[in-house]
Amino acid sequence: MSTVSEPVSLSAPRGADAGLTPKQLADKYGLAVSGRRPGLFAYTKQLWARRHFIWAFATARLVAQYTDAKLGQLWQVVTPLLNCAVFYLVFGVILKSKDNFPPNTYIAWLCIGVFVFQFTQNAVQSGTRAISDSLGLIRALHFPRACLPIAFTVIQLQQLLISMVVLVATVLAAGITPGRTWLLIIPALLLQTMFNTGVSLIFARIGAKTSDISQLIPFVMRAWMFLSGVMFSIQDKVSTWPHYIQTIMAVNPASVYMDLLRHAFAPIIYNHHQPAHQTIPPHQWMYGIAWGVGMFIVGYVFFWKAEEEYGRG
Repeated sequence: MSTVSEPVSLSAPRGADAGLTPKQLADKYGLAVSGRRPGLFAYTKQLWARRHFIWAFATARLVAQYTDAKLGQLWQVVTPLLNCAVFYLVFGVILKSKDNFPPNTYIAWLCIGVFVFQFTQNAVQSGTRAISDSLGLIRALHFPRACLPIAFTVIQLQQLLISMVVLVATVLAAGITPGRTWLLIIPALLLQTMFNTGVSLIFARIGAKTSDISQLIPFVMRAWMFLSGVMFSIQDKVSTWPHYIQTIMAVNPASVYMDLLRHAFAPIIYNHHQPAHQTIPPHQWMYGIAWGVGMFIVGYVFFWKAEEEYGRG
C-alpha cells in the first residue's frame, strides 16, 4: 500500500464551480466572514443567551479582586467609608458644610452621595479597561464583546449592594426611620445602573482603541465629583450664577441620581433647607429616566457598531 498522498490542489475550482469568484463560492455554500458583526437584534439575542455567563464572570472577578487582602471582601465596605470619613472631616467639620443641615443628617447625606457617585465612577473606570484587560479571553473565545463592559458594571452593582448594608445603618443611626419612599430606591438604582452600563459601553469602545484614555479618566471623574454636589450642595453654590449654568448643574446625571437616592432614603435629607417641602420635583425622575434609558441605548449601539474590531491589531 502506498503511503504517499497526493498533494491538495489549491487552484481554481473545477466542475460546476469553475469560474466562480471567492465571493460567489461563499454565497453558494453559505460561508460567512469569521467574526462578522451580527445584526442588532441577533446580537441582543446572543447577549441575552449569555446572561448567566455575565453574572458568573462578574461574581468571580469580584471574589478574586480582594483575594490577596487580609480583610478580603470587607474592603468593599471599608473603602467608601474611609472616603466618607475624609470628606466629613474636610467639608463637614473644617469647611462647616454640616452647619447647613438639620442635626445629625449631614453624614447620611454625604454617605449617600459618596456611595452613589462611586458606583458610577468605578463603572466608568473599569469599563474603560474592559476590552484591553480581557484580550486573552476575547481572542480565545467567540461571544458578544458587550458581555465584558456589562459584566464590569455588574461587579460595581454587586459592590454597591453589599455596601448598602452599611449605608442603611448610617441612615438609621442618623435617626431616620424607613418610610414609603424607600421603595423608590429600587427604580432609582435601576435607572442609574442603565446609565452606568451605557457610559461603560461607550468608554469600553474608546478604551479599546485609545489605551491612554484610562490615564485621563481619573482626573475627569474627580472634576465631575466636585461639580456634582457629593460633599456639598452644588445648587446652593450656583444659586446666584447665570440661569444656564444652574440648568446644566440641575440636569447633571450624577446630581440627578444622588437627588433621587437621597429623597428615597429620607426626604428631609434631600430638601434640608425646607423640611416642610420634602417632595422631589417630577422632572427629576424624568431626567433620571431620560439619562438611564437614553444613555443605555446610545452606548449599546455605539459599542455594537465596532464589534468586529475588538481584540484585533
